[in-house]
Amino acid sequence: MRHRPGRLASLLRFRAPTQLALAPLAILALVAVVYVSSATAAPLGGLNVVGIGSGMTNARIDSSIANAKALHANVVRTEVPWSVLEPRARGSIDPATLALTDRLVGDAAAAGIRVIMTVDSTPCWDSSAPAALLRACTPLRQSQANAWPPRDPAPYGTITGFLAARYGAKLAGIEVWNEPDQANQQYLAGPEKPQHYTAILRAAYPAIKQADPTVTVLAGSLVGANGGFLRALYAAGIKGYYDGLAVHFYSLVLGSLRVIHAVQLANGDTKPLWLDEFGWSSCWPRQRTQQEQGCVTAQAQGANLANVVRLLARTPYVAAEVVYKLQGSLREDFGVLNENGTRKVSFTPLAQALAAPTLGRLSPVTVALRSSHGRVTVTGSGPAGDYMGLEAFQGTTLRYRALFTLDRFNRYTLKLPKVLGAHGLRVRVFQYWAGVSHGVQRSI
Repeated sequence: MRHRPGRLASLLRFRAPTQLALAPLAILALVAVVYVSSATAAPLGGLNVVGIGSGMTNARIDSSIANAKALHANVVRTEVPWSVLEPRARGSIDPATLALTDRLVGDAAAAGIRVIMTVDSTPCWDSSAPAALLRACTPLRQSQANAWPPRDPAPYGTITGFLAARYGAKLAGIEVWNEPDQANQQYLAGPEKPQHYTAILRAAYPAIKQADPTVTVLAGSLVGANGGFLRALYAAGIKGYYDGLAVHFYSLVLGSLRVIHAVQLANGDTKPLWLDEFGWSSCWPRQRTQQEQGCVTAQAQGANLANVVRLLARTPYVAAEVVYKLQGSLREDFGVLNENGTRKVSFTPLAQALAAPTLGRLSPVTVALRSSHGRVTVTGSGPAGDYMGLEAFQGTTLRYRALFTLDRFNRYTLKLPKVLGAHGLRVRVFQYWAGVSHGVQRSI
C-alpha cells in the first residue's frame, strides 16, 4: 500500500522516557486500566498486504496470502483505489484491476481468510481538485487530484455497493476511505474534511447495505488519537452510517485506543474499534526514525506486535487488530518480511500470538533501584504500547506517582525526587493497560 503510517496527536508521538510526575486526576482517568481478563472472543487478527494497483501481479498476491496463512491470520487488509478500479468513467470497471481484486479475494477465501477492502482515491472524472491539478490527472496514474474528495459522492456509493455485491461474505469489511484526518493531505485533501468525509460515508453505507446487508461498513480510518476529528465527524452526522470505527495507531497503540474509546462513549457511540493499522519499523540501527516513528530492532518489533495482540485478546470493544504490514521495504520497514520476501525474526512471535492470542506471556515489567547522592534512580523495562505507571510508597503511604513512556528499546530510567530520600521506599511499576497485577515492585 502507498501508506505513510498515521501521525499521532503530539501527546502520543514517540519519545524517550518522559516523566509525568504527580499526574492530575484527569490524566489518571484518561489512562484508567481497561485490560479485561474475562473470557471474550478474540478480535480478528491479521496483516496489511499488497494493494491493488500498478505493478501488482498474481504471483505477488499468491505469495502474500500464503505468508498471511503461515502467520495464522484470519483477516487481511488491502487497498482498492477507486481511481484504479473505475478510472475513466462511471460504470466503466477496469478489467485488469478487477481480475487482480478477484485473485486476492479468491486466494484469501481459499485460505480461510477474509478481506478488509479500503476504498479511497477519487478518479479524475469525479475529483473536486482545483483545475490545475485536474489538468494533470491521468487515469491509472496516481496524482494529487486523486486525494481530493468527489464532486458527487453518489458514484463512490455505487462502486462500494458493487464490491459488496461481488464479494459478500468473503469480506471482513469495506473501509470507507483512508485517513481523512491525515495532515499530509495524501488521502483527503482540501478544506472542510469532516463534512466531505461524512458525505462520502453517507453515500457508501446505504449502497453497501442494499447490495449485501451482512457486509460490515468501517468508518473513520483515523490517525488522530486526541479525538478532535472524531468529535467533528459526530457533529457532521456520521452516526448511524457505520458498523465499526477504523483507527490507525502506532507509538502508543493501547493508550490511543483507550482515548478514542472514551470519546466514543462520551458521544453515545458503542460501535467496536477496528485497529487495522499498527506496528513498528525495524529500521534500527540503520535509521533512528522512519515515517515519523522511532526505529526499533526486529527483535523488539516481534515482541511489541505479540504483546499488543495478547493484550487486546480480551478487549470487548476491539473487533480487529491488523498489523502494518506483511512485507516491508527500506523506506517503510514495518513488515515482518524483508523487502526481498525473507522472514524477519519478528515473523515467528507474531505467528505464535495470532495462532493463540489468549495464550503466551507478555514481556515482563522489570525494576531495579539504585541509591546515589541521596536519591533513588529507577531503571527497567516493560511491554510497549501504553503509558507506564510508577508508584513510590513509604510504608503503606503512597508518596509519589508518575506516568512515563518507554524508549525505543522498551527501557526506562527515572530519578525519584530527592525529598523522598534514598531508603525506606517501595516502588511499584506497571503498564497501565495490563494493570497493577502484571507489574512488579522492589524495595530499597
